[in-house]
Amino acid sequence: MDSVVFENVHKIFRRGSLPFWRRRIETHALRGISLTVSRGEVLGLLGPNGSGKSTTVKLISTILLPDDGRVQVAGYDTRNEGRRVRKYVGFALANERSFFPRLTVRENLEFFAALEDVPRPEFAGRIETTLCAVRLMEAVNKQVMKLSSGMYQRLGIARALIKRPSVLLLDEPSRSLDAAACLELWNVIRAMSADGITIVLATHNFEEATAACDRVVLLRKGELINSRKTARANWRELREFYLEMTSEQTVPALSMEVPA
Repeated sequence: MDSVVFENVHKIFRRGSLPFWRRRIETHALRGISLTVSRGEVLGLLGPNGSGKSTTVKLISTILLPDDGRVQVAGYDTRNEGRRVRKYVGFALANERSFFPRLTVRENLEFFAALEDVPRPEFAGRIETTLCAVRLMEAVNKQVMKLSSGMYQRLGIARALIKRPSVLLLDEPSRSLDAAACLELWNVIRAMSADGITIVLATHNFEEATAACDRVVLLRKGELINSRKTARANWRELREFYLEMTSEQTVPALSMEVPA
């Protein structure tokens, strides 16, 4: 069974519903998207701003629901079985702000474990396993306010993993990270994929797409215009493919060269 399935999904945002508005304004965020993501696959979403990347991720998480079509996660429909879907999905934002800065990494994860209904006797083992997965065990007793940007980003992923999801959603996970922190993060993503976790990653970074993803799909104005496997590709090839498919004249985010 595929972990994530989109079947002809449409999403429309509407403004101007109040009586004093002369007309209702509609924005078609997604226009008939169909795609599948296999178990353990890392799928990258590429596209200009406003192409539908974040909307796609939010539809998987049930933050948004489709206006037409169907989204399934682990065989469950997001529209009718949202509570079951949320048990399978972890969501890590690029600029996570929900941590308590004066508490330690362990204390923060204990708090979020309780929110996710993790049995208290499992707290210690679950936190240790999660921090090892994101390579952050050495910081378990460090205050969050003292973490580096890369460590903070990995803590956000740890928070999403504490419930042991089968699908992990990442929205621009390497934003504001330096080259070394990016490499560490991408290695963590590949390791989680090897453990069978399905990952959907929205990004502007071509190096991230080639280093961390198995496949990328290109979105433009809410439509899926093409897809490509990233095996044996380099970020320059992907950039040229992106520019050709989207007809953009400039790169949306500068890619940084990371030494091998």
